[in-house]
Amino acid sequence: MTTNTPSPQAPATGCPYRLDPTGSNIQGEAAALRERGPATRVLLPGDIPAWSVTDPGLIRRLLTHPDISKDASQHWPAYTNGELPADWPLRIWVDVRNALSAYGEEHHRLRRPLTTAFSSRRVRTLVPQIEKLVHTLLDELQSAGPDEVVDLRARFAWRLPLLVAGAILGVGEDLHDDFRDAVGQLFATDLAPEEAGAAQARVYELIDRLIEQKTATPGDDVTSGLITAQQAGDISDTELRDSLVLLIGAGHETTVNALDHGTVNLLTHRDQLARVLDGDIVWDQLTEEILRHQAPIATIIMRFAVADVADEATGVTFARGDALVINYAAAGRDPGAHGPEADEFDASRPTARDHLAFGHGSHFCLGAELARIEIRIALHALFTRFPDLQLAVHAEDLVPLSSFISNGHVSLPVRLGHPTASTKPSHPAAA
Repeated sequence: MTTNTPSPQAPATGCPYRLDPTGSNIQGEAAALRERGPATRVLLPGDIPAWSVTDPGLIRRLLTHPDISKDASQHWPAYTNGELPADWPLRIWVDVRNALSAYGEEHHRLRRPLTTAFSSRRVRTLVPQIEKLVHTLLDELQSAGPDEVVDLRARFAWRLPLLVAGAILGVGEDLHDDFRDAVGQLFATDLAPEEAGAAQARVYELIDRLIEQKTATPGDDVTSGLITAQQAGDISDTELRDSLVLLIGAGHETTVNALDHGTVNLLTHRDQLARVLDGDIVWDQLTEEILRHQAPIATIIMRFAVADVADEATGVTFARGDALVINYAAAGRDPGAHGPEADEFDASRPTARDHLAFGHGSHFCLGAELARIEIRIALHALFTRFPDLQLAVHAEDLVPLSSFISNGHVSLPVRLGHPTASTKPSHPAAA
């Protein structure tokens, strides 16, 4: 028996909640899951059982607990015993061998080659390049008439992070559009097995082309560095390919969705936009509220209990081998952490920074600072260039992505209005 209408008193051990693979109402589902307790049993697509963890305090404790692993090949009996269907549509999330799915020393080994590339010093040297990319994209947008409907997600929010990731990874222009078209399918959670298999095959085909190009013509980029590590025997061929899947896919999706939802929230809260533009609210504070209010990655899969894990604060016990998914969307709007108006967007919210959008603990997102800088620069430049920007449809008519992992919209139709001069404003990245 499964149900998507649990009562507030439903115990965590009651009938599992079947997650909506279409992601049609991420925040509504998050609220329903919170009502069932700090963690509750759910069914993933294919009727794969797991726990969904929604309580921020419990999430932090679990993500720093030594007996919570991300390695299915060691710690998920359903995986190691061959019970997981070979064509499970979300299988790539547990099959990959990279820092996202590793545990213990393996995680440190696979994360180590990436840390230098995403250090604060290295990221901040990218600010001029990010500014240039932002203004190039805005120049292209400006070719549209003030009343013409433009898909801001496709032409701005999606392209900027992919171009930045491409610059860091050394992706040639000939691969940009192909990666743009392929990466999003990795996050869809409503695909049939054959569709998911085709999407994964396409991404790996592009990864192999990138590796071939950078092996022939290495440069000062992350891909070349990973190839050097592979040639030295520090990482395997599979770990090389899967590390690039992680960097191009997961790292890109967070920024796209934050720009998407950030734009929508500012266009539907003009008073707060005015306060930000006037300097009453600083851009980094706004960025944190965007990330809290609409976690760009709503639910991340998966983690596994290495041994029985009993949480004294909540009374929840996870048995050895249990699978866990972490619901960042639910945590971001937890009333206990953010007050009774946690569902409201408030750029001046004192607790805005106390979110988990980039994870927590040893798996904290390597690209968090880069994403924050991109969001601040992009939104500052967008609303400075197009002060009359407006949605071309009602916000409630925007169509969500078909995913309970990725929290964004299929498209973001807007009318740009009349632009200001295209001179570069001073960026707020150091704010």
